[in-house]
Formats: sequence, C-alpha cells, structure tokens
Amino acid sequence: MTAVKLLCLLPLLLLLCQRAAGTGVRAKPKMCVSSASSCEECIQADPQCAWCLAPNFWFNCHTLETLRKGGCPERHIYNPQSSMQVAKNESRKDSADSTPLFLQPQEFSIQLRPGVPQSFPLNIFMPTDQPTDLTLDISDVPDGVNITLNSAAKGNPRLVQVHVEAAQCGISPHNRTGPWSVLITPRGSSLSVKLEISLLCTCSCTENPEENSRFCSNAGALICGRCHCYDSYSGEVCNMQEDPDFSEEALCRSAADAPVCSGRGTCISGYCECNRRENPKERYSGRFCECDNFNCPYHNGRICGGHGKCVCGQCQCEVNWLGDDCSCSSEMTSCMGENQDICSGKGLCQCGTCECNPPFRGPTCEGIAH
Repeated sequence: MTAVKLLCLLPLLLLLCQRAAGTGVRAKPKMCVSSASSCEECIQADPQCAWCLAPNFWFNCHTLETLRKGGCPERHIYNPQSSMQVAKNESRKDSADSTPLFLQPQEFSIQLRPGVPQSFPLNIFMPTDQPTDLTLDISDVPDGVNITLNSAAKGNPRLVQVHVEAAQCGISPHNRTGPWSVLITPRGSSLSVKLEISLLCTCSCTENPEENSRFCSNAGALICGRCHCYDSYSGEVCNMQEDPDFSEEALCRSAADAPVCSGRGTCISGYCECNRRENPKERYSGRFCECDNFNCPYHNGRICGGHGKCVCGQCQCEVNWLGDDCSCSSEMTSCMGENQDICSGKGLCQCGTCECNPPFRGPTCEGIAH
C-alpha cells in the first residue's frame, strides 16, 4: 500500500510543467518495426506506432503520419489511445457542515496504452473539523503502473489531480492486460475511489481471422491485414506451394547439384555456418560460404600486392592501384618528363613506367636509341 500526503504543491508543479511544455521539445519515437510480424508487436514497440489493417499493405507498422502518407485508408489504421470514463459519480446530498468526508467521482474506468498517461480530477469534500493535511493511501497498484496524486490549493472541496501511467505491456505473467482494481482511500476513512485499470496491449483484429481469404490465395487466413499461410504454402500472399520432399539442406546449396555450403560449412536450420580457418584473419563468407578473403592473386609475396583487399576471390584495389593483383600504380609522377609532359610526349605511362615510342628511350623517353 502506498501513502501519499497532499500538501498543496500542485500550483508549483503546474508551473514547472508549463515551463517544460513551453520549450517545444518533444521526445522522439523509437523506431517502429516496419517488419513487425503482428499488430501486437507493432503497437507495443512505441506509443506513436500504428498498424495498417488493409490487406497486404506494403508496410503495416509505422507512425500514424507515415501510414497516412503511404496510402493506408484511415478506416484501416489501428492506433489505440489511452482513455478514461467516469463509471460512478454520485452527488452529495447534505451540506458541507453536516456531512462527513465525501469523494466524487467514486469510480473510474481507465484504459492505458503504455507510455501514454491519463490525468483526471478527484474532488474530496472535507468536514469542517478535518485537519489541513490529508493523507491518501493507494492499494493494490500492479507492477509497472505508476500513480501520482497532486493537490490543488486549499479549499473545500479539495481538488486532487490523479496521474496514471503504465511503463510497458506484459507487466505480470499471469495477467498481462488487467483489469486491475486500485483503491484510493483517505487515511482513517471507510470511503474509497476505485480505479479499474486495463492495458491496451492487444489488437481485437486477431480474434476475427478471415479463413481461406481471397487476399491469401485461398491458402491462408488473413489476420490484421497479414496472410498466415496454411501448411505447405508460403509467400506474402500464400501463392507458393512447398515441395513435400523439400529439405532444409536445399536452402544451403547454391544450385541443386552444388555441395552443401560449398563444402566449407554446416547447414543449420536452412542457413550456412561457415567453417573457421586456422589463421583467424582468413575466413569464409557468403550465403553459401562461397567466398573467402585469401584466395586472390599475390604480387611480391603479398596478397593483392599489399595495395588492396581480397573479397570473394577478387582483389579490390586501393585508390591509385590497378590490375588483378593491384600491382599497377596509376600514379604518373614517375613518368613526367622535363618538359612536364607524360613520357615527354613520346610514349605511354603504364603502371608508373614509360613505354617509349621508337626510337626514344629512357625513364621518361627523353633519350634516343643509337
């Protein structure tokens, strides 16, 4: 049980909140998982994420604004919001002087989307002999739900602002969404205000699958705009039928007659796990372990001439280096003649060396053969 002592601090808190709100700073949303496999996964990712229920829409999960811009019809957008309803609101019948402590409203029904808070007022009518300070006890608050109370200035009735927020879904393994009954009780009183709290963590569309949907090639159920294919069918619209003799090893072959994982790895659940080499700098890679970083041409005892890296059996040369083994420099400084012409204008510069036109010779073709 939580006890909250109200000491009329609300005006200061409101002032601080107004100043904070005036900065214009808005928290950025987390990334909405566009590849989310379900409506629930989407709406639980972030309070600003929404789900498109349109059949086979090209992306289902994103912010409300992005779904609208992407063309999802408004009627197909699922974006649950926190809400509060007054479930019981009886009025006091006697005058303030003759009636004991009275609470109004008496019961609230609250639906919370995690990360989206709800605030609402509670009136506490005080008898004239009630002390200034008022302590409220809050009982049976579920894990992950935060409830704070703030009192307005002195007066009768005393106005208390109730703020309720849930951190995330799946708070309790036995009861993920509620409802939970929370009581707010003035210390020493038999009266309580009841908060019936539920979490918005699920999508009602999951309860109404469209079996044998035409949107799923009549080979699957349409659930929340996504196709869930029946056995032996696959694809976005369940239009591909799997071979009953199909094995996971087939996914690890680059061709029907190719060795599993190119003979360089092990097939695990349809994916290749490539073998490791003795030299930790050498490794196999690729979907079928078909690539490596060590079977490339050498020059002067160095792979790719020391001027590039080996990628899937081919040298990727550094800037200013050419050739299968990256041994050819594209720099022409060494070919520059005294007249500042390449090979003195009498030859071609190949890999940093002049190939002179007859009868010229020399490092920059400035000499003549005798």
